[in-house]
Amino acid sequence: MARGSEDHAGIRTRHPVPTDLAGERADKIVAVVTGLSRAAARGLIDTGLVTVQGRAVDPKHRLAEGVELDVEMPPVRRLQPEDIPLVVAYEDDQVAVVDKPPGMVVHPGAGRATGTLAAGLLARWPDLEGVGQIDRWGIVHRLDKEVSGLLVVALTDHAYGALIEALARRTVIREYQTLVWGAFDGSTGTIDAPIGRDPRAPARMATRAEGRFSRTHYRRTAYWSSAGLSMLEVSLETGRTHQIRVHLSSIEHPVVGDRVYGRPGPPGVDPQRVWLHAAHLEFDHPVTDERISVDSPLPKDLRESLSALGPPD
Repeated sequence: MARGSEDHAGIRTRHPVPTDLAGERADKIVAVVTGLSRAAARGLIDTGLVTVQGRAVDPKHRLAEGVELDVEMPPVRRLQPEDIPLVVAYEDDQVAVVDKPPGMVVHPGAGRATGTLAAGLLARWPDLEGVGQIDRWGIVHRLDKEVSGLLVVALTDHAYGALIEALARRTVIREYQTLVWGAFDGSTGTIDAPIGRDPRAPARMATRAEGRFSRTHYRRTAYWSSAGLSMLEVSLETGRTHQIRVHLSSIEHPVVGDRVYGRPGPPGVDPQRVWLHAAHLEFDHPVTDERISVDSPLPKDLRESLSALGPPD
């Protein structure tokens, strides 16, 4: 049986920390008592499925003998590999960088069970099963369905853990190109505003005082006064859901084509999706420490959008 394919259909179990694991990290203990890989155990912890007396557990926290861990195994949908064409921008035996097209969902979720990037990854790298979170094997960060561009994928347990740590330390550089509404007084700026669920519309995110720390940096690279549009290079210091879209909308510069947080673009310029592309990805290799740097050119629909705008001011 492949790693991670066990059928734990919504089972809740309680595990006292045994003597031989006393003082070990929570993620190691969960891996041993459940029989999952270390990375899959970390995935359970990160999604709040491991608790002690009703409280979420820190994966690095060392637990004493006898402490009772409550573990909920989510239903396993048994992600099936699908022969989906993938553009691989970088690959070795530890990591890969995939250039996601617009319109592709990264992993299964509500309303989408097939045709995902996750299914395509599993078809290309069958040993990926068991690396990371269930049904999201190897995926350490994501892009919205409408957003195109670069995603790093961990191909081993070691790479998964190292990349999750690198994201937490903010040593992974993620840069985007986006077309937004409006002019800017300065050429650079930082948006520092916490993000959380919008209480009025739970499917949306919003800047909220009680949200999670979120920071976005931007640099204006072009402006079209005739259309009232600006091109930005955006870098993420954190990686919250819809972060760029929410932050730019919060300063009244919504992303062109964003029907959720903004509005469509001018006729001929609107690409019929969010005008946002993950253009540059940079990180330390999890084994060699070599700095890996990958770039992705704008896809055809966004190039055509710029052609319709003509030369900037």
